[in-house]
Amino acid sequence: MSTSQDFPTRKSSWKRFDVTVLYVFDLLGTFAFAVSGAIAAVRKKMDLYGILVLATVTAVGGGTIRDVLVGRVPPFIFRDITYFFVSITAGLLVFFFHKYVERRFKLLLIMDAIGLGTFTVIGISVGLKFDIGYFGAVFLGVMTATAGGMMRDVLQGEVPLVLQREIYASACIAGGLIFVCLDILNIVPDINVFISAAAVIAIRMISITKNWNLPKPKI
Repeated sequence: MSTSQDFPTRKSSWKRFDVTVLYVFDLLGTFAFAVSGAIAAVRKKMDLYGILVLATVTAVGGGTIRDVLVGRVPPFIFRDITYFFVSITAGLLVFFFHKYVERRFKLLLIMDAIGLGTFTVIGISVGLKFDIGYFGAVFLGVMTATAGGMMRDVLQGEVPLVLQREIYASACIAGGLIFVCLDILNIVPDINVFISAAAVIAIRMISITKNWNLPKPKI
C-alpha cells in the first residue's frame, strides 16, 4: 500500500523491475482486500454506498493509519489515486456480480494472502525509512496488513476476525521477524522484501490448507 518511491534503499538501489512487480502485487492485494470488504457488506445487506465504503476501508485503512502515525501526510491514497480507483472498482464488481465472485472463493484467498504478504513488507519498509526501529517497523507492517480488515469487521458490527481465529496477524509477525533477521544480515533490500513477503504468503496458505488456528483457553 505504497508507491515505488517509498521503498528503502539502505545499501543498494531498487531495480525498476522489482519495484514494479511489488507495486503490481500491492494493487492486486488492494483489490482482494476491497473485494472481501464488499462481500462482507453484501452479506450484511448494505446498499451501494455501504459496499463501496467497506471495500475502500478494508483495502486502504491500514496503510492510511500507518502514514498518519509516521507523519507522512497526505496519506498514500491521496498521493496515488490508483488505490482508490482499484478499491471502488472492486466494490462495483461485487455489487453487480457478487454471486459469481463468491464462487471464486479459493482465488480470493490466494489474492488475499498475496496482499497480506505485500502489505506487511511495505509497512515494515516505511517504518525503516522513518527510522522508528525494528519493533516499530514490524508493528507498522502488521497494522498495514490487518487494520483494514479490523475496521471492516467493526463497521459491520462484529468482533474482528483477526482476533478470533486463523493464522493471520501471526503470519505477518513471522514474516516481519524474517525481514528483521535478513536486514541485520545485510541482505539486499529487494531480496529481503520478496523472501519475507513469500514467507507470509506461504504461512497463510498452509494454515488455510491445514486448518491451523492459534490456541484458545479452555472454558
